[in-house]
Amino acid sequence: MMTLTPTHTRDVQIATIGHNTIMVRSRTWERLKFEVEYSRQRGTTANSYLIQGDQIALIDPPGVSFTEIFIEELSKTIDLNRINYIILSHVNPNRLITLKALLEKLPQVTLICSRPGANILKTALKETQSIRCPETLDLGQGHHLQFITVPTPRWPDGLCTYDPATELLYTDKLFGVHICEDSIIDEDWKALDSDRLYYFDCLHAPQAKQVEDALDKLSRFSVKGYAPGHGCLVRHSISRLTYDYRYWCGQQKRQDFKVALLYASAYGNTATLANAIAQGLIQNGVEVESINCELANSNDILQAVETCDGFILGSPTLGGHAPVQIQTALGIILSSGDKTKLAGVFGSYGWSGEAIDLLETKLQDANYRFGFAPIRVRFSPTSDNLEQCYQAGTEFVQALKRNKKIRSPRISATESQINRTEQAVGRIIGSLCVITTQNGNSPKGILTSWVSQASFNPPGLMIAVAEDQNADLMRHTGDKFVLNILSEGRNVRRYFSRHSSLGSHPFSEIPTKTAENGCMILSEALAYLECRVERIMACGDRWLIYAIIEKGEVILTDGVSAIEHRKSAGY
Repeated sequence: MMTLTPTHTRDVQIATIGHNTIMVRSRTWERLKFEVEYSRQRGTTANSYLIQGDQIALIDPPGVSFTEIFIEELSKTIDLNRINYIILSHVNPNRLITLKALLEKLPQVTLICSRPGANILKTALKETQSIRCPETLDLGQGHHLQFITVPTPRWPDGLCTYDPATELLYTDKLFGVHICEDSIIDEDWKALDSDRLYYFDCLHAPQAKQVEDALDKLSRFSVKGYAPGHGCLVRHSISRLTYDYRYWCGQQKRQDFKVALLYASAYGNTATLANAIAQGLIQNGVEVESINCELANSNDILQAVETCDGFILGSPTLGGHAPVQIQTALGIILSSGDKTKLAGVFGSYGWSGEAIDLLETKLQDANYRFGFAPIRVRFSPTSDNLEQCYQAGTEFVQALKRNKKIRSPRISATESQINRTEQAVGRIIGSLCVITTQNGNSPKGILTSWVSQASFNPPGLMIAVAEDQNADLMRHTGDKFVLNILSEGRNVRRYFSRHSSLGSHPFSEIPTKTAENGCMILSEALAYLECRVERIMACGDRWLIYAIIEKGEVILTDGVSAIEHRKSAGY
């Protein structure tokens, strides 16, 4: 990986990444902004893309930091008058400056975005500007683009784009990383692990629920590459990074404490403060549910308030008042909230900041205790303001831990007994395995530990499979599969999940060979068994599959089986 030096100047890198497809990558080796996500100071890239069919589309022009050099280099690459569409994966004030500069040079262009994005554009641009929100867009020559809305609290207008001609998925804020280097593709992807995790924690951990929804939406596409808004093109680690995202999302649900972070943001300043507070919470081991009250309904807010251990409420001040959405959220908290839960208040303002005073006063009058002193920031937040917010998040976690000793939840005897029973059942352990099946030329792999030997003669085993595990290729008598028994110390499991789809291809990233029954053998497994389904039985919420073992072999003679230890029967 390239060593970053402060002697580099900002530039634009041009590279062909597919058929009639060009990456236009604006680069800086210095810290671009003072937000927490850039604090590793490894630079970043703002990735734009050109797709050229019979018509031409530009995806995601960069922010104001690159406006001049981007337009200059883009003009050298293509005649700007030939561009028919500009696709915006999200809209923000930073990007609008570059967009307006482009529109002065190509007023004929049509803007493509999500409906929430269109609402922003209609207030920021001329009334005559053409804006569309289609589900598909045919550029010709096979580039029949498909658009997928992926709203999150931070980017409510989020939009991903899939191009079947190149099988590239343009993912904007998903699967990115803040690193500046010469490499276009993730050839050295293992070296990116820590930076990718930091990027996820900063941008997506507070909105893990919505990220999981986005992953589900995107899983139906056959993908040969992720084209994110920052960092390198993802080709060599598609399955691994997808698994990591699901795993990281799942980690948020396994924390001891949960905080609901509710806010509205008129100009993005309050949202920036919210993100900094979230980082202080997340880095101290707390699950954060981030809710943009401008998008959420009353039931979402009520559920978040009821299920959290503490809540933090943030608001801008508009015309001397809090936005209606924040007043609604405050009303729900005051009428339905548990007064023993910890509270926090923050916000930004231009002149007087009455909204923050309102939130503080109403919560104090309702006898809520605060986890940190209310935060008031005038105009755009500075680096000191963001550090204050981060520390406030840390302080809130410490207060939560102290509050836990005071506020002990009462659990009914029945619920308590169920919890103890689940914990006891969870102590049943099993060997960690990957089941591989084959559908034509498409392999599938499912991670499981619900396997046991069922018979000696003939040698047979029993597997329990859930309805939603996509294990349809082993639910009929005669179906073939390979049971790969994983070895302790070899992290093969990271490539697989308990759910599989034909669009997922982890096998391209790990050594494999084909078994006699046509399914994949993982070369780094401890052992493998070639099996044939003999009987199937529906049992509770699982299918029990009895299979005959036709052939098997130990691959690592000195290895030991990887074991999955669970704390509960609930997963």
